[in-house]
Amino acid sequence: MKTVFDKSVPGRLGTVPGEARRKAADFLPADLLRAAPPRLPELGELDVVRHYTELSLRNFGVDGNFYPLGSCTMKYNPKFTECAAALPGFTDLHPLTAQLKGAGQYTQGALEVMYDLERLLCEITGMCDFTLHPMAGAHGELTGSMLIAAYHRDKGNKKTKVLCPDSAHGTNPASATIAGFEVVNIASRDGIIDPDALAEALDDEVAALMMTCPNTLGLFERNLPRIVELVHSVDALLYYDGANLNAILGKMRVGDVGFDVVHLNLHKTFATPHGGGGPGAGPVGVCGRLRDYLPISRVKKLEDGRFVLSYDHPKSIGYMSPFYGNFGVLLKAYAYILRLGREGLTRVSENAVLAANYLRKRLEDKLEIPYNRTCMHEFVASAVRQAENGVRALDIAKALLDRGIHAPTIYFPLIVKECLMVEPTETESKQTLDRFVDELTDILALADADPAAVQAAPVHTPVGRLDETKAARDMVLTHDL
Repeated sequence: MKTVFDKSVPGRLGTVPGEARRKAADFLPADLLRAAPPRLPELGELDVVRHYTELSLRNFGVDGNFYPLGSCTMKYNPKFTECAAALPGFTDLHPLTAQLKGAGQYTQGALEVMYDLERLLCEITGMCDFTLHPMAGAHGELTGSMLIAAYHRDKGNKKTKVLCPDSAHGTNPASATIAGFEVVNIASRDGIIDPDALAEALDDEVAALMMTCPNTLGLFERNLPRIVELVHSVDALLYYDGANLNAILGKMRVGDVGFDVVHLNLHKTFATPHGGGGPGAGPVGVCGRLRDYLPISRVKKLEDGRFVLSYDHPKSIGYMSPFYGNFGVLLKAYAYILRLGREGLTRVSENAVLAANYLRKRLEDKLEIPYNRTCMHEFVASAVRQAENGVRALDIAKALLDRGIHAPTIYFPLIVKECLMVEPTETESKQTLDRFVDELTDILALADADPAAVQAAPVHTPVGRLDETKAARDMVLTHDL
């Protein structure tokens, strides 16, 4: 496909409405004007529309295709939330308005949304307080890790270590390290945390255990009561990675079972956009003993019902983001929660778990499933049998792209060889799940009969099999003008 510069024709112009035709020289100081026009492509309106429409059709997204991407939860985002976030009262509100003297009347709606969303997230998770400032899941992890450090520092505890299971998301040890902790790995047994291995690693220097429940294998941590007891016995805190909260939504409140800190991925659990690197949001909830350390500013409701921003929190870890978090994403999550209500949110987890177990049972005789028991919202299969014939998990993933299905997560978690992590989400129909099984079954049969055909995939996508190492190291980011 030609670039927009290659399609440029000298002298070709689009039509600009009257007011917009004003020249820059009419309203900009002379020292800000260009000496020569910018080297932009010269195209008509139809040329531009067709170019970018063609590009959009080459993109792979959840609106057009099934996206069983395990752990990352790429589920359909309902469009009504986009309408809510696009309301002029929100989109036209400048973030500095809340800090202008006498302008509080203009920000009450936005502040009320933030205040109510914090209360809703507290109710959903069983935590005492929330901050909406973190702008992604990993940013939430870093915020949580800093809260943990602030708590121990304030108590005079000399805590230097954070424990992470061997199945943890890679951002867990990264976040703990950035917050200044040494990371210690905890071995799994039968796919879940081994309480004996945990007990052996615990000492007075342990600040926290970071865990996901259900974990990245899609398995519920059935030893959770024992884990909570062990962690709290050394005055350590229990951190909940909320990446998989959509599996237990409405079924278990993490604060009720003993977790002290939780971050939520609104783009996973509460149906806000995720693909293309964002936007995201990673609100963090805390138990009562950590609320004093939450980031500023915080939304406060006065006795007369007005909402204000509060900065008087001397133990706060300070600012974690510019302004008040990713407000548009927060709005969409707020609308989603209100639309579904308590019963609807519970059905989210029920349908997600049902869909995952349906796929697991349909595929158990076609792929190796290392922990083949009732799973939660996702499960992990393995292509070790196919790898013996030269077809690896990567090849199967590429072949699915040719069938109009995005690949599952591959090679994660690291404790499963030739891993394929499948998460169907709650929004897909049985017909879509059956089509996925049929296409994957056909690919696996082809892997036995003609391995080279699968190894060559994809062949029907706009771009075929790439040298991914070369693509990462020798990126071409500019057009030669």
